Amino acid sequence: MKAMMMEPAAVRAVPVTQADVPLDISAVGNVESMATVDIKSRVAGEVLRVAFQEGQSVTKGQLLFEIDPEPIRRQLAEIQANLSKDLALEQQAKANVTKDEAQIKQTRAAADRGVELSKEGIFSKEQTEQVVATNDSAVASLEADKAAIESASASIRADRARLAQTQLQLNYTSISAPISGRAGAINVKAGNLIKDNDAVMVTLLQMTPIYVTFGVPEQLLPEIRKRQATQGLPVMASGKTGVLQFIDNSVDATTGTIKLKARFDNEDRALWPGEFVNVQTRLIMEHDRLIVPSRVVQTGPQGKYVWVLNPADETVAIRPVDVVRLYKSENSAEESVIGSGLKPGEQVISEGQMRLMPGAKVRLLKEVSNVFH
Repeated sequence: MKAMMMEPAAVRAVPVTQADVPLDISAVGNVESMATVDIKSRVAGEVLRVAFQEGQSVTKGQLLFEIDPEPIRRQLAEIQANLSKDLALEQQAKANVTKDEAQIKQTRAAADRGVELSKEGIFSKEQTEQVVATNDSAVASLEADKAAIESASASIRADRARLAQTQLQLNYTSISAPISGRAGAINVKAGNLIKDNDAVMVTLLQMTPIYVTFGVPEQLLPEIRKRQATQGLPVMASGKTGVLQFIDNSVDATTGTIKLKARFDNEDRALWPGEFVNVQTRLIMEHDRLIVPSRVVQTGPQGKYVWVLNPADETVAIRPVDVVRLYKSENSAEESVIGSGLKPGEQVISEGQMRLMPGAKVRLLKEVSNVFH
């Protein structure tokens, strides 16, 4: 009764409309290099030359550093000399074996004759023992020379292994870029002494292509997987278009989000490793959704509600609503997508809600077109 006796409240109202509303994802992403390589030296020595500039873009195989190769070259020369010596010893031992084998033929025949002559009483015991001992000595000499061949062969194998290892170390004195990318700060200068596998000399970051990592609410995961499986999911960042490449295998329980990675060609180097960028992607276009300006939605003890105008008697009533999500197009204010509680064409109060109570009379003012406060 009191509400009916009060002066009608001046309000403005807007209609509940139906529209096609895109389901967009907005997030803050972090740009990550797809490959990061810390360059270290595999050999110790003096840095003779730095063949690039800090911050320079380098290509795979490009020379970066040169380590003094002279100490390793001297090692190579020494190993090659040892190899030549061992090869000569092997040849000498083989020649001795050939000589021993020829000599054994003679001493064995002499020993056999001596034994036969000894049986006939022609050779004395001392003569027989002498020719047999001579044959045994020749056999022992043959075995020794065969062992010398094995020893020389083993030394040759060891020399060749050391030669290959040292040759590999010599190759390591020229350090080339394992990937194409951008060089960071150079941590060594020409003339510095470095140890093998010690300090990082420079770090290379791959710039093209590149990743943008971002998180989305876990509730969107089914739709994201569906979209990626059927037609791929384009992703926008800094005005560039990439494509979703990776969905993490678990949800972060502390934030309720799942990590995604989008791949960008980044030919113009617009995306820079480590920077934060705004990420947008569109999952689907939802048709005929009910929308109202977000400013008409109030929050009370029972949840979200709006004031609905009854045009028959110009009174208002509270109507609980289910706000599915918020949506904002480029040229309009933020709008709420309504899941339930309203019907198309109904009038909801957009200004003057603070002076209202259920059943209150209102005086409808004209809505100011295209202006949102």
